[in-house]
Formats: sequence, structure tokens, C-alpha cells
Amino acid sequence: MRAVDLIRKKRDAAELSREEIEFLISGTTHDRIPDYQIAAFLMAVVWRGMTRAELAALTEAMLHSGSVLDWSALPAAKVDKHSTGGVGDKTSLVIAPIVAAAGLYVPMISGRGLGHTGGTLDKLESIPGFNVNLRLDEFRRVLETCRCALIGQTPEIAPADKKLYALRDVTATVESPYLITGSIMSKKMAEGIDALVLDVKTGDGAFMKKQEDAEHLAELMVETGTRMGKKVVALITDMEQPLGRKVGNALEVEECVEILNGNGPGDLRGLCLELSAWMFLLGGSVKSVAEGRELAGEMIASGRARDTFREVIRLQGGDVRIVDDPGRLPRARHTARVDAPRAGCVTAIHCEKVGVASMLLGGGREKKEDSVDPSVGLVLEKKIGDPVKAGENLCTVHYNLDSRLVHAMRLLSESFEIGDHAPPAAPLVRKIIGAGEMA
Repeated sequence: MRAVDLIRKKRDAAELSREEIEFLISGTTHDRIPDYQIAAFLMAVVWRGMTRAELAALTEAMLHSGSVLDWSALPAAKVDKHSTGGVGDKTSLVIAPIVAAAGLYVPMISGRGLGHTGGTLDKLESIPGFNVNLRLDEFRRVLETCRCALIGQTPEIAPADKKLYALRDVTATVESPYLITGSIMSKKMAEGIDALVLDVKTGDGAFMKKQEDAEHLAELMVETGTRMGKKVVALITDMEQPLGRKVGNALEVEECVEILNGNGPGDLRGLCLELSAWMFLLGGSVKSVAEGRELAGEMIASGRARDTFREVIRLQGGDVRIVDDPGRLPRARHTARVDAPRAGCVTAIHCEKVGVASMLLGGGREKKEDSVDPSVGLVLEKKIGDPVKAGENLCTVHYNLDSRLVHAMRLLSESFEIGDHAPPAAPLVRKIIGAGEMA
């Protein structure tokens, strides 16, 4: 077999066999095929797409390029959640403790934020001392002890994905839904889970701006996971405005603690309950989504989810005192206000601009090697539909450097649209894909 022949075959829209795809992925993993040929193959996929059989073969080849974790000795189902990312999307820090507190196992391997979207690992690292870089044996110890562990991708997990993603990032081949599916699903299947709930964002602050694109990606991921013998469901959720009210790593951890204490904003709480409910259903803990929502609510009301969060922080080296005293989280030195130019109602929030503003303050990264300031961010004092008076505070900005504030304030002042009438309320969950008869 020669790589050039397979590139030509895909370029000409012919279907590659499982063996041919395995040859390409193995060659990538072990440096037997040069980067320029793999880049050419990736571009051919962008142009020609993949059949469902090709996609399943690609995902499985990437999955088996490294270690596949085995949790079969654990006595309950292993479930996880993956989000395609957005602004203020902090649900992992809430739902992992909720689901673990009720008896399922959540071996969560997460990523970092890039661009205007936040990353779970960056949020966790804003907790003083929290270690996301556990060895696999440490990962296992934490999971066995408190039923959930939250870490970053290890070198043993899907190494082919790491190499392919590095190439995609510099060859304008990131956007392919087939390559996105292979990347996400290979890493998630390598976790050794039985079931996966996907939160596919759509709207201004999402990677997939159009709902039809989000649905297509969701369908690919659900079908791929199902072909691999896993229970998978996808929720298409709204990202026309930030989720919750706080954006920025330490601020978002603080909001997660609020939710675990039974408080916090309704949209974030509602989505956490919904995602947890589906995880319970797929994990066999409940017989309906409604029953799952009730169970998730009980885990919060009883304090069991909060206690589980405290335990995972302790086991991963973090300062557990932040659960009872979030004031111990990093705090920015200064605050500023974004005031309303007129009275009326907030009719729109340009979500991506809000995310970029937080990044410009130092709360995110433009390049993977950029450092992150965990203390900066912003708090939305008004959201879509809220009435507002002229001069009233729309958003409180938490910052450290004046030089970073100017551009962020300009973006934020452009982010809020104010009209005379509140728009109709939009559903947070727009569609569910792959539910079948499970609901």
C-alpha cells in the first residue's frame, strides 16, 4: 500500500477500505507517512467527505492508536458527557459530581479552551493546587474512590488524534464534521465508557453557528458511537447567549459551586439537570428522563453532589476550602462596568464577542501555548429579555491589566442590543438526536 494512492483515491471520491484507513492512521502514529501526505489526505476528506463506514473505520483506528481504558471491574456503568464548547459552558464541573454521587462512574478526559470558547481543564486549574495531569494509575485511584475524575488527555490516549489535530490546525482542515467526529469520538471511546451524552452547541457563540450544521455533526457522532457498541444521545443546545452569568475560569467555578449549593442561574441549572438526566438514563439508573431530572435534583438538594465535588478536588490535590468559601479562588484586582446606553429590554447578546472579550482580558488563549489568567472574566448583570434602565450596569468586568481592558470594553459595549420589547424566550434544548425509545 502507498499513501499517495490512497490520497488519490479519496481525492477522486472513492471509498477507502478499513485496511486502507488503518494503514494511514498507523503511518501517522508511527511517523511512517510524512506530514505533507497526511495533510493532503485531510484536505481530500474536507472536500469529499466520508461514508459512514469510512468514518467508523477512521474513529476506531484513531481509538486503537493508543491505550483503551478498561473499567470492567467497576460495579456500575461508566458514562461521560462531551460539549462542543461555548461561552460560559461550565456544566462538566456540575454534572460529573451529580452523576457520581448517584452511583455511576464518570471518567472524564477534557480539553483546554482555544479562541472564544472556554475549556474544562482551565476552569479546574483555577482551583489552587488542582492537578489535571494525572497518570493513568492515579486517574484510576481517584475514579475508584469517588466515582469521578477529571483530567486532561494523556500521551497514551488516542495519540493519532494529537498528531492529526496539530496538522488540521495549520492546514485549514479543522472544520470537517467527519474529522471532528473522529477526533471527539476516538478520545471518548478510549475512556472505556459504556455511554456518552453529547451537548452540541449552536448559535452565535458556538462553533456550529447554524442549527442544521450542529444536527449533522450530532448525527455523525451518535451513529459512530452506536456502531462502536455504545449508548449515545446528542442534545442540540442554544448558545445565542452565554450559559449562566459568569464567564472566566475562577468566576465559572464559583458559579458551579452556587449550582451545587442549590442556587445559581436557572439556565445553567436546567441544562445541568437535563444532561445529568440523560446520563442516568443511558447508565441504567432511571427509566425515564423525567425520573433522571428528579434524581439529579435530589443529588443537589441533599448536598451529595457538592460533597462529591469537594472529594474530587481533595483527591486531585486542590484546595477543598473553595467549596465553602469561593472567595479563596483567584480574584482580579479591578472591576469596570458596561452601562446601558438607553432604557428598554435586552434583545440580543453577541455571544462570540463576549467570549473574545474574556479571552482578551487574559481568560483564554489564541494559541495553545498562551498562558491563562484564571482570575479575569465578566459577570452578565443582564441577559436576553431582561428590562434595563439607561445607565444601568449590563456587565461587570473583572480585570488586572489596563492595557487589556480597552479592547475588551469596546467589544462588550457592542455585544448588547437593547430594544423596546423583549423577544420570545428561546428553548435551551432545541432538539434531541439518537434518543429513539429511550425517552
